[in-house]
Amino acid sequence: MPNIFAVIMAGGVGSRFWPRSRERTPKQFLEILSSGTLLENTLGRIEPLVEKINTFIVTNKTQFESVIKLVPFLPKENILVEPFGRNTAPCIGLAASWIHRLDPDGLMIVLPSDHLVQNPEEFNRVLNTAMKVAVEKDALVTIGIKPSHPETGYGYIQIEDEDHDRNPYRSEGAYPVKTFAEKPNLETAERFLESGDFVWNSGMFVWKASTILKEIEVHVPDLHEQLQAVQASIGTPAYKQTLEQAYGLTRNISIDYGVMEKAGNVYVVKGDFGWSDVGSWDEVVRMTARDADGNSTRGKAILRGSTNNYVDAGNKIVAAIGVDDLIIIQTDDAVLVCKKGKSQEVKEIVDFIRRKQMNDYL
Repeated sequence: MPNIFAVIMAGGVGSRFWPRSRERTPKQFLEILSSGTLLENTLGRIEPLVEKINTFIVTNKTQFESVIKLVPFLPKENILVEPFGRNTAPCIGLAASWIHRLDPDGLMIVLPSDHLVQNPEEFNRVLNTAMKVAVEKDALVTIGIKPSHPETGYGYIQIEDEDHDRNPYRSEGAYPVKTFAEKPNLETAERFLESGDFVWNSGMFVWKASTILKEIEVHVPDLHEQLQAVQASIGTPAYKQTLEQAYGLTRNISIDYGVMEKAGNVYVVKGDFGWSDVGSWDEVVRMTARDADGNSTRGKAILRGSTNNYVDAGNKIVAAIGVDDLIIIQTDDAVLVCKKGKSQEVKEIVDFIRRKQMNDYL
């Protein structure tokens, strides 16, 4: 097995988790449904697989200091700072460029920093299978989550369910990818679930640094050109300026759209390890224990004659009487009141606050 590297993508703002998630303390820096922040838990899960010196975190200027404080055990040079966000393809390409410089055949485990995994042992088993396929087939490998319901908030991956003679990894849950599907409507999601050959797209990947850079060169040549300039400048005084210029010339493009949907040698490993991307307050509600009235509370919440609510009271008392099916989030400077099933729209509130330049609340 080649040297194994981890790349943790930690530059998101988590706008759907406002008002708890802010630009300087986004979702990955919060404790949600478990002790420890999501970023800390992500790093903890991969400790059996990846040495700390081989772990990279990609973040942004605003969050750099928060990352440093949270993970003081990582070398500072392992925290890669993007000048500004350009989606996942440049983020992954930047990390691959650093790793390729250290070890061209280095194996990359690419993970978001803000996911929840309830069964880390099974999670690592799936990653081991993904690494095996990535090395033996020189393939791009992604992790697909066994769907539990017809979710419309995730992209989907269709597997090519070949027999064992054509796919020796079938017994280990790894399959060639047939196609990627965008977030579907409910009717389509129900059809995907019924078919049995679709999994949720988790946004987790395994591949060799050399392999992903070759695929970027083929499918996103303009990005590859900029990455070459960046890689040549690593370790020199020109690095920071070169990186900023490169990002200024780089499109906003996801790794799925830019590479995965176009590449030919792509595998998916099925995972069923209690995964959630914790993408909205509704997802937190679904995963939180409820009392006899269907309510879930954190902090000093007082509910009377109310059912099926989620209340995070923060440091204050929140009292609610005769209300149903609400999500209420209290922080020191803001309160969110949202109907259940509508929390994806919290992002629109954040966009409104940004347009009004009310930056103290972001």
